[in-house]
Amino acid sequence: MSLAAEPTTLPTSLAPAAPAPKTTPAAALDAFIGDPNFMTSLARGLVVIQSFTQQSPQMTISQLSIKTGLSRAAVRRCLYTLTKLGFAGAEDGSRYSLRPRMLSLSHTYTTSNTLSSAAQPILERMSAALRESFSVATLDGEDIVYIARTQVNRVMAVDLHIGSRLPAYCTSMGRILLAYLPPEQLEQYLTKVNLIPHTTRTITSVEKLRLALRSIRRNGYAICDQEYEVGLRSIAVPVYSSSGRVVATLNLSGNAPRLSVLEMQSRYLTPLRNAANELSVFLN
Repeated sequence: MSLAAEPTTLPTSLAPAAPAPKTTPAAALDAFIGDPNFMTSLARGLVVIQSFTQQSPQMTISQLSIKTGLSRAAVRRCLYTLTKLGFAGAEDGSRYSLRPRMLSLSHTYTTSNTLSSAAQPILERMSAALRESFSVATLDGEDIVYIARTQVNRVMAVDLHIGSRLPAYCTSMGRILLAYLPPEQLEQYLTKVNLIPHTTRTITSVEKLRLALRSIRRNGYAICDQEYEVGLRSIAVPVYSSSGRVVATLNLSGNAPRLSVLEMQSRYLTPLRNAANELSVFLN
């Protein structure tokens, strides 16, 4: 009498879990299904635009379809429209890239946004007087976004410019903006943020980050010492609106071997606060 063959499959409880499907930008649009005021075609076009990065400046329709999660037909229609309007194009007929006309969109924002347009001349004046790099940023989701920037001619590994995005948790400007969030918004942020160790100095514990944010609120400024990039040190202060809400942050960044923490506190903290107060006047 032959023995029954042993089962070759693991019980459901012991079988390895299937990997979670990768979320695509297109999948995020599903949240708006059924909303009669939501323009899906416009949203798809913006998804395609945002897929072009410094690492992927040129892509084919197939590559964009994979990256965005949109169908090839949808990507093709978006690119056709963007090309006709002068915002995109393909020199070889297959690999698309954004065109200089795209800059008109960012220019419209910087010239129409009171904070951005008011900040730029203040930063330029500070750079001329102090020969350092200064920036203003706001919070967008889990990132900070640079809306004004001046940079002196010194070599830095991070190429920062208007529109650059950096994680909030490990940057001085990001910590300012997090520290002054309403408690419920901060808790929402802390429950979902992924604290990636960019350097050995990066805070990767939620509790340690909480302590750092409390200290920032007490002191009124933030210093990040090589937490995002080795050799990069920065100090930031809050920019208040007329209602007393922190709406932006202003910082100085430079090479750690050249700018000590003590020098940032003793030499640059007061000019930063004065500039932030000057900028706040434009928000009244």
